[in-house]
Amino acid sequence: MSLWPVYTGTSEPHDGIAELPAPPPWRDFDGGPELATPAEDDDSSAASPDRRHRARTYRPTDRAVQLVNAALYLRRPLLVSGPPGSGKSSLAYAVARELRLGPVLRWNITSRTTLHDGLYQYDPLSRLYAAGQAAAREAAPDDRVPPGGELQDHLRLGPLGTALLPYGRPRALLIDEIDKCDLDLPNDLLNILEEGQYEIPELVRAARHTPSAEVMVDGTDERAEVARGRVRCRAFPFVVLTSNGEREFPPAFLRRCVRLELHQPRGAQLERIVRAHLGEPDGYARELIDRFLSRGTDGELATDQLLNAIYLTGAAGIDAASRDELAEQLMPYLSRTGDEPDAF
Repeated sequence: MSLWPVYTGTSEPHDGIAELPAPPPWRDFDGGPELATPAEDDDSSAASPDRRHRARTYRPTDRAVQLVNAALYLRRPLLVSGPPGSGKSSLAYAVARELRLGPVLRWNITSRTTLHDGLYQYDPLSRLYAAGQAAAREAAPDDRVPPGGELQDHLRLGPLGTALLPYGRPRALLIDEIDKCDLDLPNDLLNILEEGQYEIPELVRAARHTPSAEVMVDGTDERAEVARGRVRCRAFPFVVLTSNGEREFPPAFLRRCVRLELHQPRGAQLERIVRAHLGEPDGYARELIDRFLSRGTDGELATDQLLNAIYLTGAAGIDAASRDELAEQLMPYLSRTGDEPDAF
């Protein structure tokens, strides 16, 4: 029986990831001890309503389904490019929900982001303060002075560092807007994503006295054991890197990624998206869909602009002339091919 595709794009959660075939020999990781993947269902307070909704309603193209599965089988990052509003980040949440990969770990990239930010954060000043508090507690042993913390109490793994823990099934990691990073980050990521492991120098130095540390992980108050300051994955995470196409990446980085380019949905796919979010479109909603498609030839529009217009013009209960004007104001061009004023 064929296991392809593991990710189907139907938005129905299942455990198909447990039946994923063994990785290629050059992508086989053996980190341990194995950790259980944290669970998250649709009612989890850990996920915002927006993210839960996007995960349930995302409707991928056939090409997106094929390339998500290619990334899962090959244990490679998925580089997703496309214009704003094309569903790049929503894809990570949809895959995590269907395959029960737990809460999505999200790393938002800026021009100042470094690899260290994604791996872990260590606060030496808070540790110094805790040491002073510990000394005060020894001088006056009572409950009013909090106990001092160990090194591990002042270190938290970042989203990338957490994703590379030895979980039994892949974690989903969203590295959002990678094209905003400085020139060095893609190259810095190469070795980490290729080797599936990293070191925490502060814990490596302390390993002689403390060979194992329970460190905090990204997004929760949970802790994970790190032995001798080294982290190695067991199941390579499902990594989605999103790009708006604003820059070029080094060939060495690109060849290590499965690449997916998304476009603004058109025709039947756009109607499927509207139906998933807002139910069966009525006559006016279909008219707005047609206007949205025709206007899209003159400038860049995003699907969420159409969804906002359909929802608000239906919910506001206003007359036809006013709702046309309102819909037009909700769908301004994100970019223009000409200088003509917006008009239907």
